[in-house]
Amino acid sequence: MAKLQRGEGEGGDLEKLRKGIAESYDESTGAWEELFGEYIHRGFYDTPSAAPGAAPLTAQDHRRAQLRMIDEALAFAGVSEDPEKKPKKILDVGCGIGGDTLCLAKKYGAQCIGINLSPVQVKRAQELAQAEGLADKVSFEVADALNQPFPDGQFDLVWSLESGEHMPDKEKFFSEMARVAAPGATIILVTWCHRDLSPDEESLRPDEMKLLNKISDAHLLPAWCSAADYASFAKSLKLEDIRRADWSENVAPFWSAAVQSGMTWRGIISLLKSGWKTIKTALAVSLLIEGYNKKVIKYNIITCRKPK
Repeated sequence: MAKLQRGEGEGGDLEKLRKGIAESYDESTGAWEELFGEYIHRGFYDTPSAAPGAAPLTAQDHRRAQLRMIDEALAFAGVSEDPEKKPKKILDVGCGIGGDTLCLAKKYGAQCIGINLSPVQVKRAQELAQAEGLADKVSFEVADALNQPFPDGQFDLVWSLESGEHMPDKEKFFSEMARVAAPGATIILVTWCHRDLSPDEESLRPDEMKLLNKISDAHLLPAWCSAADYASFAKSLKLEDIRRADWSENVAPFWSAAVQSGMTWRGIISLLKSGWKTIKTALAVSLLIEGYNKKVIKYNIITCRKPK
């Protein structure tokens, strides 16, 4: 297994980190929903950029791409839609304001639970569930992904889309997802990682680590690992059907969408209403784009199944 590359501050006060992440999302949620709706994640696109002469992507295109991200992840993992085999109980780890949770509940008719560190996001998710008429099927609670409040083997599908980045202990995070998965359950993790190391490397280059540390400080991303590391975690847990893919190119158009949205009057007003922490994080998005362009950061999907 490759040596984990950890951002600055890892090993510090975990409670302070949790509080910082919760407060960051408490503050920024209104701006994100205003600009991109209830899906707090990037979209999946056919190509990294529009063909020459093609019309610019619209807000509707980006929303379709966000919904497609969910469908592509489910298809990649081979989640069945057969009424006899489809998941009946689903956990969304790092659920944002519940967009994915509600989508999964409607798609499968399943009982769904979403967990999150942000009380503001959990409250908003509950409001959206009520508005969608799904309060009887979907629930949300404030909980720590590293110490989940569930017994072993509870869920047919354990789902995490763009929350793994914030976990200070990646191995424990993945282990908790596996612990609460029922025998035969599917685990889907979509997250930002650092690039895989080559066979002759023991770590990233110093310049790459310097960039990751800057990103960590700006975006509360306390630790980094590769998709290969996650695959190793899955193997050590005796999980089966381990698959992974690099979807970095498929999410590339969302970067320009985020920047362009932030530069509109609507975006500027939303950021100003959210507060300084959100503005500071938005200004630091250039670091993420730099990491992506230099291929230090990768957008990966990792899926596996728990043995029956």
